[in-house]
Amino acid sequence: MMIRLPLVLAAGVALPACQPAVPDSGRGVGFGDDFVQQQRARDAALAQGTSLPAPAQVSATPLGSAPADGSAEATAAETARVLAATRSGASNGLGNTAATNSGVAPVIASPTNAPPPVLNAAGISNENNFDAVSGQRSIDADAARLASNRSQYQVIQPEALPDRTNSGPNVVAYALQTTHQRGVQKYRRTGFNKQAKYERACAEFATDDEAQIEFLSRGGPEKDRKGMDPDGDGFACRWDPTPYRRAAQQG
Repeated sequence: MMIRLPLVLAAGVALPACQPAVPDSGRGVGFGDDFVQQQRARDAALAQGTSLPAPAQVSATPLGSAPADGSAEATAAETARVLAATRSGASNGLGNTAATNSGVAPVIASPTNAPPPVLNAAGISNENNFDAVSGQRSIDADAARLASNRSQYQVIQPEALPDRTNSGPNVVAYALQTTHQRGVQKYRRTGFNKQAKYERACAEFATDDEAQIEFLSRGGPEKDRKGMDPDGDGFACRWDPTPYRRAAQQG
């Protein structure tokens, strides 16, 4: 018990030494000596009657003078001036003379203006003029005209195609009956000067079909009386059965 008492007394003496110092609240939080000195200097100046600085000079524009450029008053005045200069009644307004309008006199649009002159004196055609048509034709006349046209209608009934009356050779049928190509010899040919006869005989026909018909009508393809098939393939001159065969296959 005697040992604990000195320890308690020692702790009590050391505790106040560990506590931080509390600042003086009368000086203000965060202010040092400089602030105090400045405050005292201000109070001394006020006590001596020092006057405050004079306010800045304010310029005033008297009423009735021109507004400043860029102000609302200046914009409104300019707008009024332009409108007054461009109105239709202004004698010296903008655009009212040919000199200020690309050399062309302006046209004043107004309901009181006289109508423009008619450029086409003939006017519209009678077909588009109801008054003119109504004076020349009537509904009864149109009905009579329609009835007359209908009475002249002719209905053509379809008929069967007539049979072929030509008993001559048919090159289409001949082309489909054969299967070999041009230049393949099928028939025997004899004689001299075959090329000259071939050229002379084929020059007489305007088309190859005419030459083939003449060739078949004179005994072809077995016989070649005019020398139109010197190679013996059964096709006269330059006639070729290939187009007819191809058309039959596609059909």
